[in-house]
Amino acid sequence: PVLLSEDGPAPFLENRRLYLVVELWPPGEAAGATATPPRYALVAVPSPPLPRFVEAPTDRQGHDVLFLDDVIRLHLPRLFPAHTVGQAFAVKLSRDAELHLDDEFSGDLVEMIRKSLKKRETGPPTRFLYDQRTPYPLIAFLKERFGLADEDLVPGGRYHNFHDLFAFPRFGRDDLADPPWPPVPHPVLSRVPSLFDALAARDHLLHVPYQSFDAVLRLLDEAAADPAVTHIAITLYRIASPSAVVEALLRAARAGKRVTAFVEVKARFDEANNLYGAERMEAAGVRVYYSLPGLKVHAKLLLVERREGDGRRRYAYLSTGNFNEKTARLYTDLALFTADARLADEVAEVFRFLTGEVEAPRTRHLLVAPFTLRKGLYALIDREREAARAGQPAALRLKMNSLEDPKIIGRLYEASRDGVRVDAVVRGICCLKPGLPGLSETIAVRSIIDRFLEHARVFVFHHGGDERMYLASADWMRRNLSRRVEVAFPVYDPALRRQIHTLLGFQLADNVKARRIDAAQRNAYVEAGDAP
Repeated sequence: PVLLSEDGPAPFLENRRLYLVVELWPPGEAAGATATPPRYALVAVPSPPLPRFVEAPTDRQGHDVLFLDDVIRLHLPRLFPAHTVGQAFAVKLSRDAELHLDDEFSGDLVEMIRKSLKKRETGPPTRFLYDQRTPYPLIAFLKERFGLADEDLVPGGRYHNFHDLFAFPRFGRDDLADPPWPPVPHPVLSRVPSLFDALAARDHLLHVPYQSFDAVLRLLDEAAADPAVTHIAITLYRIASPSAVVEALLRAARAGKRVTAFVEVKARFDEANNLYGAERMEAAGVRVYYSLPGLKVHAKLLLVERREGDGRRRYAYLSTGNFNEKTARLYTDLALFTADARLADEVAEVFRFLTGEVEAPRTRHLLVAPFTLRKGLYALIDREREAARAGQPAALRLKMNSLEDPKIIGRLYEASRDGVRVDAVVRGICCLKPGLPGLSETIAVRSIIDRFLEHARVFVFHHGGDERMYLASADWMRRNLSRRVEVAFPVYDPALRRQIHTLLGFQLADNVKARRIDAAQRNAYVEAGDAP
């Protein structure tokens, strides 16, 4: 415990650590009974290392569980025996997590990242979360004492850090938890003798976490063991710790394969883990490339080059999600395995850009940010507008995490005024206001939050009946379209497009978990109707 004074250095608040700010009154006085302001003390909630939840003894059937915060509250008089203890309010300070690297990298980028990571836990305050019942004089005192600005203050509830609920004790009641849903093997790729033969015959779609990510690891292992494989290239944005993907790349390098890995070391909160994986790969002979000036590389690409006959054939894996076997059990993503030269050759072109061989990738089939993705989306939306104005069918079906880019939203408003039907599933941020007369009355948006994190991005355009369907690593946000390397890739196989339409259809018909996003931000759940 630390007594807070109005002068002298303020105690250091650890990043995202829970604290209780305690009112202390003179001994013998009832708390709050006089006009004299109280003194204040700061008590850290030691979780970690202690568990956040404590089971209390009970004589009755069942279990009584307390937050560790409340256990501390109950014993505050023992911590401050010379005072009358008043109320205690929970607070939490978040510090600036940006690394603030110069976009014109001068010197060793990796060393700059390391130095910046050391400063993260002591960065300037950016968010001060407090119990909304906290008296204003105490808020004013804390604001002055810790150098907080008005925009740093965020009112909350009595308890913070709800992610601790993942560790809530079960008491053997597994019947109250979600039943296990282990991923199933891919219906085709798990059974074929050779993935290369299977991909040469046709494209395949992977849907994690319902289907196993093992197919990706198997492709890497087959590439490492195949004497005909000459090169493996991959982009890594967020890897697991430990990473089965990195281990597979290490095996390939040790087997004598030429392996190229582009590692994004500016992926927030994964910088240190990515650096560790990159250093291991470099030590094994992998050619490792790091972040580009002014851009984050968010595309999810894997390329395998193989000698076949008198020439070379390329195999590619393009995904909406990371090369991370752990999040692949929690995030719903879609990925395409393909040997289609239209796509695989352009994936190779993107890698030529990432390794500095060309200043910009030249592509006709892939839409690549920050070069062609925004312009390509504009053109596709405008094509629907033209059709609608001509009295022809025109429609978009969209699925993404966030819809925030003002220019894209303006384009969608224009499309709605022209009569284009837009149905969207947007899990998170949605700055578009749907259903407004004269502005967006043909646009409907819903959000679905469920057991798995919806993470796939799907863009479908009617296109005069000659449908255009893309999967993408990018949301429709300014950062994705203008300040990141992203790839939207077309799905050409009609059978795979039907699969994706089925998945979209399920979500657009959901009446259990779906909420309708509206301009007033009521966002009510869709009524269940007769059957889910």
